[in-house]
Amino acid sequence: MINFMGTPKIETRRLILRQLVPKDTQKIFDNWLSDERVSDNRVNPAHKHVSETKERLARIIAEYESKEHCYWGIELKVDGELIGEIDLYDFDRTTDNSEVSYSVGYKWWNQGYGSEALKAVVDFGFHYMNIHKISAAHNTDNPASGRVMVKAGMVQEGIVRHMIRNAKNQYKDCAIYGILREDYIRFNDTAKIRVIET
Repeated sequence: MINFMGTPKIETRRLILRQLVPKDTQKIFDNWLSDERVSDNRVNPAHKHVSETKERLARIIAEYESKEHCYWGIELKVDGELIGEIDLYDFDRTTDNSEVSYSVGYKWWNQGYGSEALKAVVDFGFHYMNIHKISAAHNTDNPASGRVMVKAGMVQEGIVRHMIRNAKNQYKDCAIYGILREDYIRFNDTAKIRVIET
């Protein structure tokens, strides 16, 4: 059974994963949601106006009242810059399985931040929430995201053709990755993150 804990603050070597707040709106818009280089790998289009980001953020914040809502902003420890987001979602109570998704601003690509955030959320999901399996997917034309998943211990399980249609009306094949709690715990018997209750 999944032990839902909401969205506690999580600390890693270089990052703080934390709840998003209204004052984050401009950073979210500037750093990733308005950037087509990022949105090309998402289902929804890049935001054209900060008001779109404000509305989206209001919906996310409203969900924090639920213990089943696990949605973090990714913040750099060194300067407090908000560089992305990551969430656990689509919890299946019959299997105790979940999915994870993430976005990191283009300026911070290829610096290991995505891998560090994903490793932290996988660790949290297995050691604290007792999730059975965590899955993720990426467009096959975005192999860098697959490398992030592999660094977090996930393995590719297959490819689903035309799994999504993006904002540009393009169908995209997606590679599916997953990791089982039993496999993760075998090599990581103690949690590697610091969870700060909120």
